[in-house]
Amino acid sequence: WRKCVGAAGPRLMPMERMLQLDPLALPWTLLILLAAWQLGNLVHERLSARSGLAPGPHGWRLTLAALLAARLGFVLGYPAEYAAAPWSVPDIRDGGWQPWAGLEAALLYVAVLWLWRSPWRRPLASGLAMFVAAWLTGLALLRATAAPGAADLPTWRGVALDAGSVAPADLRGQPVVVNLWASWCPPCRREMPVLLQARQAHGQVRFLWVNQGEPPETVARFAARQGLPAADVLLDTPAQLGRTLGYKALPTTLFYDGRGRLVAVRAGELSAATLAHHLAQITGPARPAP
Repeated sequence: WRKCVGAAGPRLMPMERMLQLDPLALPWTLLILLAAWQLGNLVHERLSARSGLAPGPHGWRLTLAALLAARLGFVLGYPAEYAAAPWSVPDIRDGGWQPWAGLEAALLYVAVLWLWRSPWRRPLASGLAMFVAAWLTGLALLRATAAPGAADLPTWRGVALDAGSVAPADLRGQPVVVNLWASWCPPCRREMPVLLQARQAHGQVRFLWVNQGEPPETVARFAARQGLPAADVLLDTPAQLGRTLGYKALPTTLFYDGRGRLVAVRAGELSAATLAHHLAQITGPARPAP
C-alpha cells in the first residue's frame, strides 16, 4: 500500500489511523482485521486437529462468504451510485464494505454446519468467536488511544488560489470535507470528478481541496483543467496539514460535521457510493454541543 493507495474503510469502524512505514502507509483497521482473522483461523485449525479433523475448506469458504456479503451489503445500500458505474461494483479499492452483513453471513454459515451436524461445526464456531472478540477488542483499543483534540477541525490556515485566507476551524457550523491531494497522485486525479459532483449536489457542505507539497503554479494549472473552484483550493507547499493530522497517504479525505467534529476519514480513492456514505454521516441534523 503505497502513499497514493488507500485502504478499505468498513462501516462502523473508527476513524482511519495509519501506521506510517515510509513509503508504506498501512491502516490500523486493516491490520487489526488481519490479526483477528489469523487468531480465529489458528483456533479453528488447532481445534480441528485435536478432534482428528483436517482443517478442510470451511475456514476459507466462511471468509469468502463474509467478504462477498460485506461488499454486497454496501453495494445494495447505494443502488443509484453503482447503477451509474456498474463496473465499479467489483472494485473494492473504493473501501465500500458493510461489516454487519459480513458477520451475519459468517454466522449463517456456521448455523448451516450445526444444522447438518458437521464435525467441523465446533472448531469453526470457536474460530469465529475468537475472530469477533479480537476484532472488536482491537477497534475499541484504537478508539481509546485516539489523541485528544485530533477530531476537531484543524486551526491550520491556508491561502486559496483566489488569494483568500481560509482556516477550516472558522467554518464550524456547517459540514466540511477536507481533501488532501497532489496532482502527481493518480487516485487523487480520478476522484476529482466525484468530489465536484458531490459539491454541486450538497450546497450545505463546504469542500476544501488542500494540495500537499506542490508549488502554486502547478496547483493552479491542475485546478483550472479540473474546474476546481479557486476559493476552495488551498495551498500547503510544506505539506504541514497532512503531517499535523497524521495522514501522509494521498488521497485522504476527512469529513467533519456541523459541530466541527471529525466523523469519518477515507484514506484512499473515493467512489460516488463511498463518498455518499460518508456525506450522509455529516449532513444529518447537528446536535447542540454539551
